[in-house]
Amino acid sequence: MSPASHASRGVIVALLAARVLTIGGLPTASATTPGEVAIGQTLHDAMLQGLNGPARPLSAYRGRPLVINVWASWCAPCRQEMASLERLAWHDAARGFEIIGISTDDDAAAARDWLQATNATLNQFIDSRLQLENMLGAARLPLTVLVSADGRVLAKIYGAREWDSPESLQLIATTFRRAAAGAGAAPGATATPGTTPGAASPRPSPARAAPR
Repeated sequence: MSPASHASRGVIVALLAARVLTIGGLPTASATTPGEVAIGQTLHDAMLQGLNGPARPLSAYRGRPLVINVWASWCAPCRQEMASLERLAWHDAARGFEIIGISTDDDAAAARDWLQATNATLNQFIDSRLQLENMLGAARLPLTVLVSADGRVLAKIYGAREWDSPESLQLIATTFRRAAAGAGAAPGATATPGTTPGAASPRPSPARAAPR
């Protein structure tokens, strides 16, 4: 999706995304996109179209915890945090989970150019029809979603973050450990802003939802 004029909508979306509800004792962010899967609910299966590899169904990642990073090549905070995601993938702590990226770019070539320029090694996919960004709640970018081994959404983190920092490593480990123990999401691991400079970018108008 291109960064078209969307200032007023961005303010409204930011206010909505900041709201957090509690249902049955499990923290869950209020829906900000059509069909959003809330924290505590299970992601639907979807076919992921490969940017730097083959297409794969989302269900292929069941069985291990999963970190999903939603980004766009035009999004400065997304570009800011991508290097830390690559470092995280090579960290010893990442042996217990998978990491994938999902681009929301209109132009797959623009996304591929950015990945090539940064020598990206993570499995990256593109969502050109709003399916994944709506399901994950990507009203702002970047968005990082922590998913349990059985496909439940455990946490949604909006905004850029140093993903290989001690704080982020602890957040990931605690969230996945509590999920494995059947304790649900970790305290403070609900929809929250990132902790590094660079606020999340509001999503542009969804005018591109028409089929191509």
